[in-house]
Amino acid sequence: MIPRRASYRDIPLYAPSKRPCRVDLSDNTNLFGVPPSVERVLVSTASRVPRYPPGYAPELRRALAASIGAAPDEITTGCGSDDVIDSALRAFLEPGDTLAFQDPTFVMVPLFAKVNGLKAVPVPLKPDFDVDADALLATGAKVIYLCSPNNPTGTALSRAAVERVAEDAPGIVIIDEAYADFAPGKAFLDLARRRPNVLVTRTFSKAFGLAGLRVGWGAGSPELVSEVEKARGPYKLTSVAEAVAVSVLNDDAQWVRARAEEAVACRERLRGALVSLGLSPLPSEANFLMVPLPGALAVAERMRERDVNVRAFQSLTGVGDALRVGVGPWPLMETALAALREALR
Repeated sequence: MIPRRASYRDIPLYAPSKRPCRVDLSDNTNLFGVPPSVERVLVSTASRVPRYPPGYAPELRRALAASIGAAPDEITTGCGSDDVIDSALRAFLEPGDTLAFQDPTFVMVPLFAKVNGLKAVPVPLKPDFDVDADALLATGAKVIYLCSPNNPTGTALSRAAVERVAEDAPGIVIIDEAYADFAPGKAFLDLARRRPNVLVTRTFSKAFGLAGLRVGWGAGSPELVSEVEKARGPYKLTSVAEAVAVSVLNDDAQWVRARAEEAVACRERLRGALVSLGLSPLPSEANFLMVPLPGALAVAERMRERDVNVRAFQSLTGVGDALRVGVGPWPLMETALAALREALR
């Protein structure tokens, strides 16, 4: 018999459904195409493939630092922003320590807590979907995780509540900003520069359209970043992924902004169409809408039968059953709406 860690026995494999589908709106990735420089860089970096990449992505760290007015030692990178989050938890928490987080939020966070042997303390969002700063702080957690715009609700946290948590937390505060490019006026990257206990994480998987290359990053004080880098380990980014990310960051920023603005416009148009169907999508600052809907799982299955994939959630705290619908070009949205209308009959 193969020996197993007792604490791992009940951990499910995170494996969201990825059956082939004509219209896949389930993972909130960029459906508006690939940044213009990607093909050129993929060809030019082929010669780097036989060798190991630089250990800690120095070229990308320099480019990211320049883009936000920071120093390279204030930047860490990883295989997606979830890798940066997981590394930070390992860096600052011993097994048995407490991780507090808003509920609902990114589904991987309680899973990270379990695989790292942590005590997970979910704290429900307020009725307006803002974070409950007092309740989070009352946990005494050594690490508090926040997500804004929040996945899966799409709602943004208030500046006052986040600043309160950052100021009074007894330990580290991680602010996950995977969707910040769709709400630039509500970002918290400045806190990573002003408060030594704050790590802000971001990704190239959403607005930047590089989900298949798995590039994430974080910003924080040099002391904080140094500890995350130790936990992260070397070679988490391939040479190709780093080169493409640098090129898109430097050469395609205008393209990324334009596609993010297009996604926001399609999101609001989709909101109006959903309201006309008698539904009540939550306010969103991301590239998706959360639609409370009793029996959401069955509706999603009926949509899947019509070749449209959306993400169904059951019994979410403060929401109940709901569909999360990613946003893409309007023709895709029309196809999704047609499938939804049929699924609701």
